[in-house]
This record gives sequence, structure tokens and C-alpha cells, in this order.
Amino acid sequence: MEPITISYGRAVSVMDELHRRGVRLLVFEGGEPMLWRHENHDLQDLVDYAQQKFFRVGITTNGTLPIETSADVVWVSIDGLKAAHESNRGPCFDKIMVNLRKSRHPNLLAHITISRLNVHDIPALVEFLAPHVRGITIQFYYPFPNADDLWLPTPQRVQVLDQLIEMKRQGYPLIDSIATLNDLKHNTWRCHDWLIANAEPDGRINVGCYLKDRADISCAKCGFAAHAEIAKAWDWSLGAILAGHRAFQFKLMDWRSK
Repeated sequence: MEPITISYGRAVSVMDELHRRGVRLLVFEGGEPMLWRHENHDLQDLVDYAQQKFFRVGITTNGTLPIETSADVVWVSIDGLKAAHESNRGPCFDKIMVNLRKSRHPNLLAHITISRLNVHDIPALVEFLAPHVRGITIQFYYPFPNADDLWLPTPQRVQVLDQLIEMKRQGYPLIDSIATLNDLKHNTWRCHDWLIANAEPDGRINVGCYLKDRADISCAKCGFAAHAEIAKAWDWSLGAILAGHRAFQFKLMDWRSK
């Protein structure tokens, strides 16, 4: 949900509609959702409303602002060690690490988008981040229109996924399931994109692939690990179900209400 342009009232009505359609997990994304303001409302007001309706509420942030929220889970985007991250996002790496260390949020996760820029950093980055977050998730860069050519060819994708699988087996806090990491090598997972709903900046709701109205859809180049986990969980992959539990920290009572 784009936080810059949507009003509080419109955001609430969108959440109501998502809930009516059966959505029960909500993640605020951007832009940068922590910047959202409308009249006397800020992001925490949206989180408060969402937590009355959804099983779990998350936020994905760039980490450059203090990480203070009651959202159930917070993903902080870290796209490499300092040089690689800042080549893509500007001079902010040190600020992000300060905010990570200061945050007392109990479910703080790092999220890595793997691309040509940072592929050689990934094992070292996972090792570096492990003491600072409860878990780490990944996805692969998708070649959006008018964006830099950072898409990772299949041989390099397979290599880095093998490295991640080995690190997960060694005990590093990688949340993505081994089954999904394996399926991402050649995108052999069965996609159920109808399980996903996205709210656009104007409040329109798109059901289906995240790329709808954003880019040409190439399933061969897809790298959205979260979508793979959702689809595999629908197909009763135990690893994917457990990955969702680790990310969102579900409780039994979640399924008896809302």
C-alpha cells in the first residue's frame, strides 16, 4: 500500500475491502511507509486499525527512520554490505544499522533483494546480519521497465541459492524454506497468484501477480520468494507453512477470530 498519496479514510476503506475479500495477512509497503501522514494520522494509526481485523500486520521499511511500531513483524530492506547497498540506495547503511541496533521490536527481520550488484556479498551479508535480526528473508531482483539491468542469470541464481541452503542447514536464521529455495532455482513451484492482493496508491485492489500493471510478467524471471512460499503453503508444503509461522509468529488464537 503506497503511503504517500492515500488518505486515512481511503486506506481504512481499502483495508475493509481486503478483509471482506478474505485477506487475513496485511503488509504495509511503499515507497517508505514510515513517512506516511494524513491530517493528524500516521502509520501507527493504520497499524492499529489493521490489527483489529487481520491475523498479522507487517511493515516493510528501508530502515532509515527509527523502527518504532506495534506491527507484528517488520522487514528492513538490506541489499548488500555497505558498498553494494549504498550503490543502490544511497549513503544510508550506517544509519540503518544504528536503527536496527536501537530497535526493541521483538520480530525484526532483514529482507535481501539479490541482484547483480550484491550477489557476491550474500554469504557474508547473512553472517553479518544474523546477530542483529530475528530472521532473514530473500527475493531476487525483477527486471522492471526503465530500471537498471540487475537481473541475475540462472547459473548465478542457482549458485547463491545453494549457498543459502547450506547456511540455513548450518543454523543461520534464514526464514525461507529449503523447499522454496530449491524451487526458486528454476521456478518449478506452482503459482497460485489469486492468493495475493495488492492495493495501489489510488486505493485500487489488484488480485493476482504483484507485477500486474507494473511490468511485463515473465514467470521464468520471477524471484518473489514470498509468493512462492504462499503458493507452496497452499499446496501443503510443510516447510513453507513453517516459514510463514516463523515470519509472522502466529498463535493459536489467531485462527479463532477476525
